[in-house]
Amino acid sequence: MAIEVGTQAPDFELRNQHGESVRLSDFRGRKNVVLVFYPFAFTGVCTGELGAIQRELAGLQNDTVQVLGLSCDSQFSQRVFADREGLEFPLLADFWPHGEVARAYGVLDEERGCPLRGTFVVDTAGAVRWSVVNGLPDARDEQEYLKVLAAL
Repeated sequence: MAIEVGTQAPDFELRNQHGESVRLSDFRGRKNVVLVFYPFAFTGVCTGELGAIQRELAGLQNDTVQVLGLSCDSQFSQRVFADREGLEFPLLADFWPHGEVARAYGVLDEERGCPLRGTFVVDTAGAVRWSVVNGLPDARDEQEYLKVLAAL
């Protein structure tokens, strides 16, 4: 079960597609964060969803908001995926321990070894302000993220 709105978001430290360390708590007091868990790089629905985020990036990522994509793919897969698709936001590798962050957020599909399509908006105080979790085949609507962020 996914963590509930109103709870503190579990902190984490993961490497992005460039090998740089990213901690959720580094954004505390500075930026709201949109955490976008996705099952697998290079798959149809994931490519479509992340491409839609890239097209809306000017409205989703700015001085007060940071978008972070997370999957259990390796940092190296994330790099090739981001380069191929022109993704200009961090893709984090929840690779080892496998799915630890997805598990902490309650979105790891243990049988398949990948996250469900979970999105969490974390405010500057570190609290989850909004979330949605879809099954593997069900794409999310990035327009919902824009509405939530406008209301913060």
